[in-house]
Amino acid sequence: MIIVQEADFDSTALLAGLREQVGAQAGAIVTFTGYVRDFSSDKATETLFLEHYPGMCERELHEIADTARERWQLAGTVIAHRVGALPRSAQIVFVAAASAHRGDAFRGCEYMIDALKTRAPFWKRETLSDGSSFWVESRQADHERTEAWNDSHDPNSLRR
Repeated sequence: MIIVQEADFDSTALLAGLREQVGAQAGAIVTFTGYVRDFSSDKATETLFLEHYPGMCERELHEIADTARERWQLAGTVIAHRVGALPRSAQIVFVAAASAHRGDAFRGCEYMIDALKTRAPFWKRETLSDGSSFWVESRQADHERTEAWNDSHDPNSLRR
């Protein structure tokens, strides 16, 4: 399931829906919920505004989920991402992976969040408490993690 919307999402309901969908096929479900945080070190974040490319964004998220399901034999996946103006501490993204085994569920979930951070067409503009705003730039470390998935099934193995 792929959801891109302005409204908040109910992570408990998304998890329950995935659990119902996969039934007894899943021995493990791993979830990740991301929140709007302060990006700037000296001023508080007031809002984070997310723009996206409708249609293209959903297609890319579907491709990311499809790849995860194939690589780790996941029984089901969920990606929910919000767009629009979000206040500090608001939920921004929910990712879930269900599999027969916990290792596949963990790797599938981690892959999806890493890949969507660099591949999905979202743009973030942060507004600070003093009224100033700026576009949030992607981090090199995020790109390196996504690339590591192309070279290995587990980017953490590169740190050993």
